[in-house]
Amino acid sequence: MATQHGIPGEWARVRGTVFSLWPLFLAFTFLGAFAAALLLGRATFTFAVLFFVALVSVAALWRSGVRRVASFFVGARGEERVAGALMALPPNFHVFHDFVADGTPVDHVVVGPTGVYSVETKNWRGPITLEDDHVLVAGHLADRSPLKQTLREADAVQAELQTKAGWTGSVTPVLCFASDAFSAGGAASGPIRLVNASELSAWIRSRPETLASSEVDRLAKLMD
Repeated sequence: MATQHGIPGEWARVRGTVFSLWPLFLAFTFLGAFAAALLLGRATFTFAVLFFVALVSVAALWRSGVRRVASFFVGARGEERVAGALMALPPNFHVFHDFVADGTPVDHVVVGPTGVYSVETKNWRGPITLEDDHVLVAGHLADRSPLKQTLREADAVQAELQTKAGWTGSVTPVLCFASDAFSAGGAASGPIRLVNASELSAWIRSRPETLASSEVDRLAKLMD
């Protein structure tokens, strides 16, 4: 079993809760302030209108906030599934979950004899296809390009290792589908490998060995 570092999905849960619900907390604050002003009898009509607006905002933000939190938690569950798949790697591999590279959060970073991998996880329902270097979900483009995100994260990991460890090797960007809904199985778009979670660890193990065990241990120690 690979050596695990960090907790998969932790950043998604924290980020999902904070970023999704802070507008709601702000609306509650204004609602309380306007209610207090009404109780004190100050500018009754103005604060009554503001109170009503704040009340409507709280209702709307509650619904949207809960949906956004649920979306982040779906992503976190996907990261947990991919983490489980990566546990199948041998003990001479290290897997870092929620690794922050050069200020950029990365779902998983794998370091082992076959190289360094930056893994972006998507927990999407399918079918998922790759057409003309675009990822389509049920025939539609995703809101944000997962390929650009995956490449950006790999670049961040490479910059982090070069700065902190003086490492000049290349990081392999991987886009992994936790739902196993990628119809093509393993495929590539430029330097990016697209793969289902069930195939991830086997693909990483099958790659040629490029790092000595001493270099794997050195990089893992600096990243930990």
